[in-house]
Amino acid sequence: MSDEFRRTFPQYLHRPLQILWFELDEVIIFFACFSATMIYGRWLWLVWPVGQYAYSRIKRNNPRGFLKHMLYILGFVQMKGYPEYFQKEFHE
Repeated sequence: MSDEFRRTFPQYLHRPLQILWFELDEVIIFFACFSATMIYGRWLWLVWPVGQYAYSRIKRNNPRGFLKHMLYILGFVQMKGYPEYFQKEFHE
């Protein structure tokens, strides 16, 4: 086989991508809060660490992937292959 078709797989497929000890969704929340703080400043310097702490606490009490589902319920993300949120019946 040529080298262009070879791909490496992570050792553990069930493990989420991590940066240091943070999972990817925590890093996204971190940078979103940090960006808002840098843009709007002032009292948002308090929101940045509090937002990160609050999200970490909420994440511990919910199943994996709840952030994507919450964004879907709020209408920010579309999920392919799933029925619309307000659909009453679904036939496979």
